[in-house]
Amino acid sequence: MKTIPDSAVFYKSTAVFTQDTVPAALQQGHTTAGDVWARIRVLEGSLRYRITDPCVPPEEVLLTPDHPGVVEPRIEHQVQVVGPVRFQLDFHR
Repeated sequence: MKTIPDSAVFYKSTAVFTQDTVPAALQQGHTTAGDVWARIRVLEGSLRYRITDPCVPPEEVLLTPDHPGVVEPRIEHQVQVVGPVRFQLDFHR
């Protein structure tokens, strides 16, 4: 899993999502803008994070409160709900 560069500055967070409120768009392949990194912070439960971009090796990670995820700019990815979960995205550029 990558890390957000020290030069990237936090600029916003999403609302807290649950297994019932996670947007459908997050559960399908999507990307961030070219200069945007995101941290997926799981507050409770777990969430499966998949890199689905055909230009990079596939990766699948189970995210938990102790194991956040990092979304790289322009890399296609998706999340999968695996049970009760509460999570939030923090965006940096």
